[in-house]
Parts: sequence; structure tokens; C-alpha cells
Amino acid sequence: MKFLEKLSRFISTYMAVFVILVAAIALFQPWTFKWVAPHIALMLGIVMFGMGMTLRVQDFKMVLQRPKDVAVGAIAQFTIMPGLAWLLATAFDLPADLAAGVILVGTCPGGTSSNVMTYLARGDVALSVSMTMTTTILAPIVTPLLTWWLAGAWVDIPLSAMMVSIVQVVIVPIAAGLLLNSFFGAQVQKAVELLPLVSVIAIVLIVGGVVSVSSARIMETGLLIMAVVMCHNLFGYALGFVLAQSLGMNMAKTKAISIEVGMQNSGLATSLALLHFGAAAAIPGAIFSVWHNISGSIAANILSRRMRNKHDLAAENEEEAQANPGVR
Repeated sequence: MKFLEKLSRFISTYMAVFVILVAAIALFQPWTFKWVAPHIALMLGIVMFGMGMTLRVQDFKMVLQRPKDVAVGAIAQFTIMPGLAWLLATAFDLPADLAAGVILVGTCPGGTSSNVMTYLARGDVALSVSMTMTTTILAPIVTPLLTWWLAGAWVDIPLSAMMVSIVQVVIVPIAAGLLLNSFFGAQVQKAVELLPLVSVIAIVLIVGGVVSVSSARIMETGLLIMAVVMCHNLFGYALGFVLAQSLGMNMAKTKAISIEVGMQNSGLATSLALLHFGAAAAIPGAIFSVWHNISGSIAANILSRRMRNKHDLAAENEEEAQANPGVR
């Protein structure tokens, strides 16, 4: 058991390396991971089930305790990233299937990786978790509607089918994991250390499966899509940061919103693309999975050094003045 826990921590730490390695193998030797493609929805369900096993009913109280912060984050998530996706797809004049894939990445909820990156950045982890839960719960309605609105000019959007797919591969597994944790918490906690291992393996296989069935198209459009994905992700971080700062949030909240906005549930985008739009539309999600784990680690490292802003300093000065009223 201890060996598996160490292996889990090792693979989680070097997740980006494994994702890049598998993506490269699948790109140049597609046969190695083609078997994964029919099972991508199942693997995403496993990841979401693992996420549910880490949640408790009490965690949902955080959303009610901090409604303003969570609302700001959720609105930012579902406006900044979809808007950027549409602008980039239009500006780069992407083919219809790739444009749909980019927009689908933008309309998906935040990913669980953002919680880890927020922790590494010394941000507000509770806010990050609350945002992920909130946007994930809203996803069955918001993601299909935003995709239909923004990508409808490029492709036909199966609105009701997408809603059902999100419920099946996201909401049901999370609910099952939550119930399991609620009734068998002691036993579940023993397995929590191994969840990152299972999740990383599933995510790596998802990337490998998508790259393998789309290798020819990636060879053709890889640089273009990489540029779009990088811009999408980096602008998401930047705009999330600027928005939080403009609203007077402290640095910990700013970090959480910046990372949460920039990092998407690209596994969901990939699964939905394969189910409803074809292999080419899944390419942006697969590349986003590779890139945002790299950029997230770098962003967390940079943000961890930035602990305070003017709003934090003002709050500290006010607290000091209240604690020492006679001091001038």
C-alpha cells in the first residue's frame, strides 16, 4: 500500500511529463492508443467518481457561506473562457470542427487540476474547490447552451444529447462518489491517497486515445491549434487575475480565480467532442490537457512568490490600527 501511495505521489508530481510522453507516442505510433478511444467517456467517469470520493456534503456549505466570491468566479469561468474561445476561433479562421472543439473547451467547467495548482500557488483553495463544484453542477445546462450559442454558426449542436452526456459522465459519477464517501467515509479515506494515481492514468490514456485517432489532423494543424490553445489558457489566467484585482479581492482569492478560470475540464471537452462532433473536434481538448498542466505548474510557481497586494496591505494596516488605536 505504501508503495502504491509513493507511486501515486510520483506520478501526480510528474503528470505533465507523462502526458507529453504518451501524446508523443500516440502521435507517431497511433496504433498504441487507438484502443482507448471507445472508452474515453468511461475513463472520464472514473476521474469524476474519484473527485466525488474526495467530497463531503459539508463541502457544499462553503458555496453558501461565500456566495459573492463563488458567484464572481463562476460567472468569470462561463464568460471569459467561452468569449476567448469564440474570439480565437474567429480570429484564426479555424475550420468548423476545430472551432467547435476550441469553443467546447471554453464552455466546460473548471478542472480538478486547478485545485492542486491553487494550493501550490498559496491561493484560496476553499474558493477554488467551491468554484469547481459550482461550475461542474451548472455544466449540464450552461455548457450545452453556451456551445449552441457560440459554435452554432460552425456546426449543428445536439443540445439535449449533450446535456444527457454531461449528466452521465460527470454528475452521476460525482454523486456516486459523494454518496460512497458519505456512507463509507472511513474505508474511502484509506483509498484517497491512491485516487491521484487512478485519475492521472485515466487522463493520460484519454490524451493518448484522442491523439492516436487524430494523429494525421494534428500533424496538419498542430502548430495552429497549439497557438490557439496557449493563447486561450494564458489569456484566461490573465483576465481572471485582472478581474479579481479590479473587484478588490485579496491576493489569495485572486490566485484562485485566475487559475480556476484558466484551467478547464478538458477531459470533458474531449469526451463531448468525440461523442457529438468527431475526432478532429477533440484535438483542442487533448492539447489543452497537455498544455494547461505545464502552464498551471509554472503559473503556480510564479504566483506562490506573490503573497500580497495593495488590498491585503490596506486590510493589514486597518487591522493594525484597530489593534493599536493610540498609535499614530
